[in-house]
Amino acid sequence: MLEKHAGITDGLSSIEALSKHLEQEVRYAAGAYAYTEALKLLRDVPVEELNRDKRGLRVKLLRDSGAETIADVANMTAERLTAINGIGADMALAIRRLAEDLVNETKKNVRIVLSVDQRTPEAERLVTALSKYRRSKPHIRRCESLLTKYRRDVAQASEDLYACAGTLKWLFASPAAKRNAEAAYSFLGALAFGDYGRSAEENILALRGIHESTAGEAWADFEKNSIAFFTELESLAPGILGADSTRYGLPEALAESVNDVIFSLEGLRCTLRRYQEWGVKYILRQERVLLGDEMGLGKTVQAIAAMVALRNGGATHFVVICPASVLTNWCRELQRHSNLRVVRVYGQTRGEALAAWLGSGGVAVTTYETTAYFRLPDGFSPAMVVADEAHYIKNPEAMRSKNVRSICARAPRLLFLTGTALENRVDEMLELIRVLQPQVAADAEKLAFLSSAPQFREAVAPVYYRRKREEVLRELPELIETDEWCTLTPEETEAYEAAVLYGTQADARRVSWNVPDLGCSSKVRRLRELVEEAESEGRKVLVFSFFLETIRSVCELLGERCMDPIHGAVPPPRRQEILDEFERAGAGAVLAAQIQTGGTGLNIQSASVVILCEPQLKPSTEMQAISRAYRMGQARSVLAYRLLCDDTVDERLTELLEQKRVVFDAFADRSEAAREDLELDARTLDAVLREEAERIREKRGLLAPNTNEA
Repeated sequence: MLEKHAGITDGLSSIEALSKHLEQEVRYAAGAYAYTEALKLLRDVPVEELNRDKRGLRVKLLRDSGAETIADVANMTAERLTAINGIGADMALAIRRLAEDLVNETKKNVRIVLSVDQRTPEAERLVTALSKYRRSKPHIRRCESLLTKYRRDVAQASEDLYACAGTLKWLFASPAAKRNAEAAYSFLGALAFGDYGRSAEENILALRGIHESTAGEAWADFEKNSIAFFTELESLAPGILGADSTRYGLPEALAESVNDVIFSLEGLRCTLRRYQEWGVKYILRQERVLLGDEMGLGKTVQAIAAMVALRNGGATHFVVICPASVLTNWCRELQRHSNLRVVRVYGQTRGEALAAWLGSGGVAVTTYETTAYFRLPDGFSPAMVVADEAHYIKNPEAMRSKNVRSICARAPRLLFLTGTALENRVDEMLELIRVLQPQVAADAEKLAFLSSAPQFREAVAPVYYRRKREEVLRELPELIETDEWCTLTPEETEAYEAAVLYGTQADARRVSWNVPDLGCSSKVRRLRELVEEAESEGRKVLVFSFFLETIRSVCELLGERCMDPIHGAVPPPRRQEILDEFERAGAGAVLAAQIQTGGTGLNIQSASVVILCEPQLKPSTEMQAISRAYRMGQARSVLAYRLLCDDTVDERLTELLEQKRVVFDAFADRSEAAREDLELDARTLDAVLREEAERIREKRGLLAPNTNEA
């Protein structure tokens, strides 16, 4: 019995050291990865840079010996440097130290990227270390808990038992000692063969299995749980992802007060990123705020976490108001990410649902239109009201704005959400802020003419908080955009030219998709190739088009591998069902959607290939569609393809869009109005089509727009 318990205690005690070892392995692997990336950067830095400060180092001797860059020198040992004729031991040591200093300085600016498509040895070591660490944590906690709970009692019982162990000790032991030994034996036996012994053995065996797990298992774990990996990495190696901020853009005094917020997230069923946890602190500290994080950064999750934290503090009733198109998504996200009770207040049963929510509490999820029927008893106050897509209530005279504001007036806490940058929509921003914190709006209004200056941002910081993707989510895998230029077949050329000369704008824009026989379509051929390539790489595909006819064609062509399409006529509940089917589908599955319907409000990280069937008229439309897959939680590089045909309207539109996109990138998040002006309007499109018609008429030898061919 003593030996059995000694084995259990030794096994549990070794776990304490294992925890530190796993942490150190993650930090070491992260440092090694960063070191390797730093060396890659220094391969382009000539060795002469070592002597930039006129240190008197004989760098010519280094170059003559084959060390042409700083990276070459960093890879050389002191002994090898000393062996170079003309470089003594002291200079070799100085060169070695200087090279190491440059590598370490460069490490501060490198960006770690983890992706299942970039399985370098360094990345694999880090992913493996992180997988073992995060999978071991719950087992380590259980072992530590067992040790804390039973260590003293087991030690005392073992001492009592040892006092009588062996024939001679038993013979000469006092009656009291024998009674103690017998009690200790019973106690230790019950522990060893009860929950204590079984739990210790199970967790130690589980840890042994994790320790022996393969790199392949680690990558599979990463692909399913990438957010948890990045969260652990941020915690153990701050700054390694390039987002080591303690303030996240807030003024210092406000940041300090936000940082002091303490809350419980018991009941939250997901892992928050560090910047998301900071966002929850901001929401709780400031109470009535407008969260404007860029799309893909998890505004919904932060809102849910804030409600969970308030519930854990005693709050009972919450309201989420959203557009009808995302009502189902909100209900599902709440159920998926929390144990909050969700009540859908919508449709014919809205009255009964509202009464049930008033009686039992939870989160009432309703739409802007339904707020007209959202009657609350006198004196009733929901703990917090969340308004998604808050720009829906920017007009104070609109009836839905009045209905929503009436509900908001009852709540001590308000959370408005918007992914739209409001910096240059100052009037709209201030109108929303007036609902939240009137005094902040009054103060900021005096600085409205400085809307793009730091002074204005600081003035609205107590209520308006917006973070960009590159500021807080720098570990996203690479986004690779490719223009796939296709050559028209004779059949396509005939259909296209007829569409330009005699058809509508829509006919002309549906290049390659408007042929009578899609077997002759070059875009169809390339689409099939891309889908087949995606399947071979274990990827899923999103296909977007502005035109419903094109979406229907895609679905007919791809048959069973294609989900039911998403377009404006598909009700929100069915859209969610389609997304669930796509989530469960295997590699090579395709989801086709009209870009104006499926390009917003959907989170589809399971897809990593995005195909656009034709150029869109706004740069932001394309990027919103691509962002359905290229967002937080994506574990793979995202491949975005634009299907284009040369010698068509595609070519001219792409040229114009590229010019617009350069301006868009310069103005994004500073001028939403400027962003909208970047759209290719109907007049521009008409001009493009007139030029194209003239080219085709000249090619065909036509003398006037409506004459027949000679």
